[in-house]
Amino acid sequence: MRKPLIVITGVDPVAMQAAMSSLVWDLPNVVAIRHVIEPITQQLSRFVSSVDGTVETAVIDLQHACVGCAIREDIVPTIIRLAQEPQWENLVVCLPISAEADHLSAAISRDPVVARYVKLTSVIAAIPSEGTLSYLMNNRWLGEEGLQTGPGDPRSIGEAASAQVEYADVVVADGQLVDVDRDFVAALTRPNSGIVMGAENLDVMSLRAGRHVSAEAYAWRSPRSDFRIPGLGESRAWRIDLCSPRPFHPERLLDNMELFDGPYRSRGCFWVPTRPLMANTWDGVGGQVSIGQHSRWHPQEPITRLVLTGVGCRPTDVYEAFASCLLSSVEMNLDGGAWLRAEDGLEPWLGDIPHAA
Repeated sequence: MRKPLIVITGVDPVAMQAAMSSLVWDLPNVVAIRHVIEPITQQLSRFVSSVDGTVETAVIDLQHACVGCAIREDIVPTIIRLAQEPQWENLVVCLPISAEADHLSAAISRDPVVARYVKLTSVIAAIPSEGTLSYLMNNRWLGEEGLQTGPGDPRSIGEAASAQVEYADVVVADGQLVDVDRDFVAALTRPNSGIVMGAENLDVMSLRAGRHVSAEAYAWRSPRSDFRIPGLGESRAWRIDLCSPRPFHPERLLDNMELFDGPYRSRGCFWVPTRPLMANTWDGVGGQVSIGQHSRWHPQEPITRLVLTGVGCRPTDVYEAFASCLLSSVEMNLDGGAWLRAEDGLEPWLGDIPHAA
């Protein structure tokens, strides 16, 4: 019989610890596995505990201090090993700070050995209850706060935390959320996800009896998603869905990027005519935007889509900014050879143009 596996993610260590402690106390015969990545020493620390205290600790040298290596070299093997021990009925995994659960979910789905022993039932995103909006809009680099998953981690605190909230089945705050914070968190979460205020209020039986559907979570989180965005009703939060089959003009994109640096969450994908085969990611939070390569478009038709989420006054200038970055009708009708260039200015983020390599 496969054993339930609950995964905790977060960027705030206090909120993560509160969620893990609540599960350890409330679930029957549970073992909790927590990992910490030390990016400077390139070591992974493992802490295994139960309601009776520490079960084991270990330090593992990594080839590379990154989430992928941590999952492959110790997190998954530890899950398999402990799931086979008869005294444990439930497993809780607390991922390294700022790590996203989709990496572990993908590893589990690809490994038939793991699927033989555990089933991933729920993914939790743990967030602080005080200053939640500021926390999710925090544009300070993870490395500035010692929260990075490895050397050169390019993400901001808000970028990492927002992505975890968007992927999770349940978002748990370490206390009560004020209404505006709750509305913003609800606007980020995918349909059918829940919000719990206070780790002590987690419904542990529902968590262990649930089923994390990675395909649904990925569809909501994927930059290339064509997921239909539902309305927010009477929420204090707002969403703007900007979408077009046209690409961004590379030069106008660079010139107008700052027009999208408002105090809101923005994410999605885009393409440029100088790199027509490549889908590129857009990830913004709190006035900071990062872009990068994602994957090839085939067989999907290219689209440019940005979803903006915020609270307060809805920005009106983003519609014009988005339109100004797109190719015009005249530019769309240019011969394909017009876009064969050695450089387009996006090399620092997207790498060299393939045909020019």
